[in-house]
Amino acid sequence: MTPTARPALVAVAHGSRDPGALRTVTALLERVRALRPDLDVRLGHIEIDRPLLPDTLADLRGEAVVVPLLLGRGHHVKHDIPHTLASSGRHLTARVAAPLGPHPLLAEALYGRLVEAGWDHDGPGGRGSGVVLAAAGSRDPESAVDTRRTARLLSERLGGVPVLPAYASGASPTVSEALDALAARGRRRVAIASYFTAPGRFATQSAARAPWIAAAPLGAHPAMARLVLHRYTQVLTRVPVLGDTALTSALVCV
Repeated sequence: MTPTARPALVAVAHGSRDPGALRTVTALLERVRALRPDLDVRLGHIEIDRPLLPDTLADLRGEAVVVPLLLGRGHHVKHDIPHTLASSGRHLTARVAAPLGPHPLLAEALYGRLVEAGWDHDGPGGRGSGVVLAAAGSRDPESAVDTRRTARLLSERLGGVPVLPAYASGASPTVSEALDALAARGRRRVAIASYFTAPGRFATQSAARAPWIAAAPLGAHPAMARLVLHRYTQVLTRVPVLGDTALTSALVCV
């Protein structure tokens, strides 16, 4: 790597048996490359899909910024990714960005997917409307904190329509429980907002419970590409941005 070269951007996806997941993440990174053609943008997976993160790191030399394509703090962000970096040798200096969420750009992407699914963006949503923010879930309480914050950001973007977080596993309430809670509050037109980066089993199961409309996963929405680059740049500048959670960037020599 030359002295003027920028650190590579290594995006880390979870991996899925759904073939649409790899296609979606690949499309997202194509958007990132279109925005920043000067960057070396790589992909690594935590499990299932190829390339796996250790293989991606093995092909790099010099410096890299690892950007988790994950939506909150949890085991993968706190343990799996740092462990992989620490176990990969000493050919690379890698810094780890914060997960993508929570952030207003995520709320913008969620809003865009709801509009695509049929949400009336010209009106206030009506007194009878509500949204369930369907997420994967985690046993880490900080992950739930992040999801609740995203729900508040999305509610603000929707003009005050109530948005309840719900989880496919590892936390409560479930999607069905959140739907029941909104129905008990008189919300009859309830949409499912898919708080998943890419298609997969949990996203499909959550969408199937929609009593009205279900948005697609966040995928390659333009706001997602901007957010990936934002997390990359934050690590290099170490300047917190208003509206973000407190950031910690780990410097790991591997």
